[in-house]
Amino acid sequence: MRVGLYPGTFDPITLGHTDIIRRGCALVDRLVIGIAINTGKNPMFSLAERVAMVEAECARLTEETGTEIVAHPFENLLIDCAHDVGAQIIIRGLRAVTDFEYEYQMVGMNRAMDDSVETVFLMAEAKYQAIASKLVKEIARLGGDVSKFVNPSVKDQLLAKIG
Repeated sequence: MRVGLYPGTFDPITLGHTDIIRRGCALVDRLVIGIAINTGKNPMFSLAERVAMVEAECARLTEETGTEIVAHPFENLLIDCAHDVGAQIIIRGLRAVTDFEYEYQMVGMNRAMDDSVETVFLMAEAKYQAIASKLVKEIARLGGDVSKFVNPSVKDQLLAKIG
């Protein structure tokens, strides 16, 4: 069984994330969505809220793709998380060339720790390339419409969180 790991903070999960998840499903039999606990990033949503949002979005994608998709919170090294879930592939989404430099460095470090785990980069579809969770939260805070960037249920949770 080919197992992939798609890690991120998912604070909140966006249409860009779901695009990468959908396309990542074509590469693996089981896709684990690694939700970084990462309190250093000071997430807007609690870990439980982020896990619930990811699970809700992935339930629809599992039906659509036929691929098993599961949420898995983690706070250890990414390569250790890959070992924990049995992943042979780490899937990373790229929005722009600026993402590549950081990601390239991460791949080098992960391969130095374990070269049996491959990293695959998927470019976000053009219509999703500008979407970043940080920007979505800022738009929502300032009263803008985020419906082009997140699914309706995520939008509702985001607006409820902002008050």
